[in-house]
Amino acid sequence: MPRWKALPDELDPQVKEFTTQLRRLVDRGGLSVAALSDRTGYSRTSWERYLGGRLLAPKGAIVALAEVTGTDPVHLTTMWELAERAWSRSEQRHDMTMEAIRISQARAALGEFGAPPSTTAAPAGGKAPRRAGSAVATPGIAGPAGVSPTIPPQPTAPDANRLEGTGSRGPAAPPPPAAPGGGRRRLTMFLAGVVGVAVVVAAVFFLTGNDGGGKKNQGNGASATPSTSVSSDLPAGVKCAGAGCTGKDAEAMGCSGDLVTTAKTVTVGATTLEVRYSRTCGAAWGRITGAARGDAVRVTAGTTTERGDITAVGDTIAYTPMVAVKDAAEAKACATLASGQTGCTT
Repeated sequence: MPRWKALPDELDPQVKEFTTQLRRLVDRGGLSVAALSDRTGYSRTSWERYLGGRLLAPKGAIVALAEVTGTDPVHLTTMWELAERAWSRSEQRHDMTMEAIRISQARAALGEFGAPPSTTAAPAGGKAPRRAGSAVATPGIAGPAGVSPTIPPQPTAPDANRLEGTGSRGPAAPPPPAAPGGGRRRLTMFLAGVVGVAVVVAAVFFLTGNDGGGKKNQGNGASATPSTSVSSDLPAGVKCAGAGCTGKDAEAMGCSGDLVTTAKTVTVGATTLEVRYSRTCGAAWGRITGAARGDAVRVTAGTTTERGDITAVGDTIAYTPMVAVKDAAEAKACATLASGQTGCTT
């Protein structure tokens, strides 16, 4: 059986070429995924995602792979930059597609209201009756064909003279009374139009989440927190900041690689325990290396605690999800080994 599974068909060609190159380097170095994880510091699960085309490897992982396999990191990072741009374009296309689907669903839902039913029915053998309030044909006065004004035209001064019988042409017949119910129909159609406009406006606010001025609706003037939005000032590839990172994987959120430092470290038995900190993401997490199956690590900041452990034979690295911190001093990591030994950072 081949070592690698076929890459997803929907993968961007640039990303597919880059991932294939990573596989070749791993094969050329004779590395298993477990050995690759042990020598680069990135978990086995993460490398399986990188090499399977399910996640784009961060730049830090690429540099580490170059060092392990003796490859020029300059050429490899150049390919990574091209793949990263292609990956970003694919994500944008996916977001636009989902937005188009939501808009189509909203339009379909609004379409269920339908147009107001017609209130005029043509008689069996002739033309449709003139709507109430339509202009009355008067000898000598011509109007555009097919036009029925909403408000009947008022007679001019000469017409008024004719109606009163004081004009030189003699009295004229008064206009016929409006058909009963015409006013009610106009009122009904007007109210239906108002309701339709209100529904459309509500749908626009629901879909865009804006307050009409292009700013996010923050409610009661409260400022937005990192958990509700990601700052546009974050570097490319970083997907969270502060509270929005809590409980999430550092590598998947783009907070590792060049953006991470080891803030604290301590040895517990034969295992190295670390607090990893990303100032850009405003988050920290715990990591143990040189560990064995059954070893566990946790990180605490305030009242928030996240945990990670090693469950697979051969894995030597485990790390926790992130917790939001203002600085690395707020985070404390602890390790509990299968042998019963425990230890924590200060």
